[in-house]
Amino acid sequence: MNIKKVVVAGGGVLGSQIAFQSAFSGFDVTIWLRSEASIERAQPKLNRLKEIYINTMEEMKTNPQAYCRGFTDKTKLTNEEIEQLKQKTETAHKNIQLTTSYEEAAKDADLIIEAIAEDPKQKIPFYQELAKHMPEKTILVTNSSTLLPSTFAEYTGRPAKYLALHFANEIWKNNTAEVMGHPETEQKYYDEVVKFAEAINMVPLQLKKEQPGYILNSMLVPFLSAAEALYANEVADPETIDKTWMLATGAPNGPFRILDVVGLTTAYNIVIMNPEAKDPTTTPGKIAAKLKEKIDQGKTGINAGEGFYKYN
Repeated sequence: MNIKKVVVAGGGVLGSQIAFQSAFSGFDVTIWLRSEASIERAQPKLNRLKEIYINTMEEMKTNPQAYCRGFTDKTKLTNEEIEQLKQKTETAHKNIQLTTSYEEAAKDADLIIEAIAEDPKQKIPFYQELAKHMPEKTILVTNSSTLLPSTFAEYTGRPAKYLALHFANEIWKNNTAEVMGHPETEQKYYDEVVKFAEAINMVPLQLKKEQPGYILNSMLVPFLSAAEALYANEVADPETIDKTWMLATGAPNGPFRILDVVGLTTAYNIVIMNPEAKDPTTTPGKIAAKLKEKIDQGKTGINAGEGFYKYN
């Protein structure tokens, strides 16, 4: 594998996680952000991830259930080995670079992972500008949750080196990476991305064709949408909906706790892609209004300290 320098475009919930996990795995990592304000919002996420990694590793000394597959494939660790993982975490946190410059970010990049808002109106101009700065060698992937890479391939300037690499939330625990090409993706670049996923302790899940939502979100998004509809149509409140799901299925979390982890901004961007969301009398319109109300209050999910639930 020839990938050494990794750039993550976007420092949101998943962008920050991808960057941190890549740095933890020994890659040279830069996060590209739109503005200085974006940098100010991203740094606390990285600080929080450092604390999560270190606290989880410390717990692993006495609680085998705390083990996370994203840290190492070795399931039985000595305390000395755990301390080494904690040092890797400190080093990763220290070495991640943040910039607002396309030129600085793309310079000598082997892999750029786009993790910006789930909005074609933002992705297309981003790709068009980035294309001016990327070296010939750079592979470009999107972490888009629901949009197909073929939608954007022509704007990247390198369709053969462009594909999707989609992560689950809390990637240090839920270490999946869905790899999905489009009709023009060359196999050698697809294979290189699979190797990168393995190098950052992910399990690469290889899709054979394009699918909106990949495998995971093809199942998850309808589930979350059904819960949002129950709430928007005033059938039940989020706590009752979550309680119903958890008690009836034995699941550790309900859909609204999951939405807090995903981030309400991402959930909102997905629902407004439905044309019906423009009509406030429709169910998608009601869902959009409920999410927008939370977002406007700054209650965007776990990273903000509050979404549908409050967090320390």
